[in-house]
Amino acid sequence: MTDKKRLFVKNWGCQMNVYDGGRMADVLAPLGYAPAEAPEGADMVILNTCHIREKATEKLFSELGRLRALKQERPGMVIAVAGCVAQAEGAEITARAPYVDMVFGPQSYHRLPEMVARATRAAGAVIETEFPAEEKFDHLPEGGAPQGVTGFLTVQEGCDKFCAFCVVPYTRGAEFSRPAGAILAEARRMAAQGTKELTLLGQNVNAWHGEGADGLAGLLRLLAEVPGIERLRYTTSHPRDMDEALIAAHRDIPQVMPFLHLPVQSGSDRILSTMNRGHTAEHYLRLVERLRRARPDLALSTDIIAGHPGEREEDHQATLALIREVGFAQAFSFKYSPRPGTPAAGMAGQVEEATKDRRLAEIQALLRDQQAAFNARMTGTICEVLWTGPGRHPGQMSGRTPWLQPVHALAPSHCVGRITPVRILAGHPNSLSGELAEQERTAA
Repeated sequence: MTDKKRLFVKNWGCQMNVYDGGRMADVLAPLGYAPAEAPEGADMVILNTCHIREKATEKLFSELGRLRALKQERPGMVIAVAGCVAQAEGAEITARAPYVDMVFGPQSYHRLPEMVARATRAAGAVIETEFPAEEKFDHLPEGGAPQGVTGFLTVQEGCDKFCAFCVVPYTRGAEFSRPAGAILAEARRMAAQGTKELTLLGQNVNAWHGEGADGLAGLLRLLAEVPGIERLRYTTSHPRDMDEALIAAHRDIPQVMPFLHLPVQSGSDRILSTMNRGHTAEHYLRLVERLRRARPDLALSTDIIAGHPGEREEDHQATLALIREVGFAQAFSFKYSPRPGTPAAGMAGQVEEATKDRRLAEIQALLRDQQAAFNARMTGTICEVLWTGPGRHPGQMSGRTPWLQPVHALAPSHCVGRITPVRILAGHPNSLSGELAEQERTAA
């Protein structure tokens, strides 16, 4: 029997990184690695990095500094850096932190067993930051640990859009779509393990064009037929890939939830052009209209960047105007921060930090008001809630609405994995509180 070793994976960034971190654990399980609760109890630590957010590299080296002290106490510990920062800055990582044993990008983690073997023999770090010729999903083990009532499934990777501010095309490579057969097989395994709500992941998930289905709309139709899968979501979408068939899927497939993350980034056509987004504000607004005609209860979330190079005050005001016109239920908003190697990093017209701070604060205040108003409108309604686990207080359970809002209510533990009607008693800025509907309280 293989001796048990302990693995700790720390994920930063997007949901795809969470998925990737789980698959890394699956790949290493045959080598005897079981999960560790913290780095202090681990034989291997993998830092699964994200290059999208500000100061990603600094956060990585701060974490590596803490791990260095652990490794000095336990020289046998293996330290690995994975993900997009590893892909983009592998040479800098090994130069600044020579105690790191492995550096590998998001397209290489299926080779982890080979890398571990090489790391135990090598005098220096093992680096894998090329884009391999083989398709990594063909080399990953089937199954894996259950994800729970809600689960993620990567269906698409990479990006061909080359937005000026974004590193994804350089760290994840060109767009690639998994075949429908492999996706359906993984979805069936997840359903058998208890997953009720499935979120399809991709850098541009609505650009999915794999074999076995006609676009993402066709894939959603196939997944809706998988027994046990009761809710379907997908993220992240690009406005340029939102076709009529996918809009119709929101109308016609009951399992597709009425919530869509559709990044716009700016409300200014001039800045959208500078960003190389390939769409205008008017195109985005008309797309939202078509989506809401197809699914009147659809709620939207988005991404907004404040202070992109060249942004003037009138551009910022155009962004605020678009936010007001659309009305978002949720949003992610950030100050622009230059990513090395991207076109925007070298553009003229870099915006002063104080101006970016002020514009971001104005954007976030408006978005917070919209989210609070959306949640408040739920008060008094009966909502179908998928229960996911215990809440913060004794006897309380936590779940989520079709619009991805967290809900807390007194409910029996056997509700987990079920969808039940809940009367919403109050809407809070970031969540809802409720009570089981009368018939559910009687059944409980």
